[in-house]
Amino acid sequence: MHAWEQIQQTIEFIELHLDEDLNIENLAKMASLSPFYYQRLFSRLVKKPVAEYVKLRRMAKATESLLQKNKRILDIALELGFTSHEHFSRNFKETFGMTPAQYRKNAQTLNRMTKPQLLLHYTLIDEGVPLITDGIVLEINRQKLVKPKHFIGLVKKMPVQFVEGLGTKSGIDPLDTLWRDFHHKKTSELYLNDSSQEIGVSYPCSDTRYFYYFAGSESHLANVPQGYETWQMPAGNYIVCTFEAEDFEVLVMDALYKTQQYIFKTWLPKHKLKTAAFCAERYKSHTPTTTSMEIWLQIQD
Repeated sequence: MHAWEQIQQTIEFIELHLDEDLNIENLAKMASLSPFYYQRLFSRLVKKPVAEYVKLRRMAKATESLLQKNKRILDIALELGFTSHEHFSRNFKETFGMTPAQYRKNAQTLNRMTKPQLLLHYTLIDEGVPLITDGIVLEINRQKLVKPKHFIGLVKKMPVQFVEGLGTKSGIDPLDTLWRDFHHKKTSELYLNDSSQEIGVSYPCSDTRYFYYFAGSESHLANVPQGYETWQMPAGNYIVCTFEAEDFEVLVMDALYKTQQYIFKTWLPKHKLKTAAFCAERYKSHTPTTTSMEIWLQIQD
């Protein structure tokens, strides 16, 4: 068994026992490592110390449970291994900047710690061969875009740390606000069809501490209304990664993050491919019924 598999084994155990007192010595024994080396290896692979990871996974589960309005906050706290309502609320506010009651009253999309799937760092698939892991199905192919596609939407300037913290940092998702704003204006101001294909694009800013994120829909409007931006997907050869998840929230939170990590840190380097300085996320729609999407990366010679 590889070292990463030993750590993954304990990650799976943690996920099933978040309501229990998880002991470092027992986890290390499960991984056949000393407590010292287990904690070092866990932190290196997961990017968080064991205790902090457990806390953040409990908080991630809490964001789901709190949406069930028929469950008392105290019951949720006890289910997740907290000793009191106060202890749970303090940890939730430290993590997300709001209390469980505030979140329940005004639920919004929160970035949260995802459960790692370390296999994605060590497995290389061929083009056209699907990879199925941890509720995600992804497949990578090449496509040629003969003509450029044009989109209209809104742009937000984002700190680079936002990308670096995806999957490990917790807090309010600023891009959710951008998408909500765009969807509100899409039909009321741009008069675009709800079914028009949508795209989210990350591309460089002249200030390297930031990047731009464009949220928009395919459009052929001759005149661009004030306050909106356009973005063109250039013609050319592309790497296209299609992936699916069990529901829309898992798709745009966990699956999108893990797929991007796999493409940029494993698949592209191993295939010695370089791509243009933008990453395009293509959505059929942003509805709760959407369970698949694509990442488009233009190949550079």
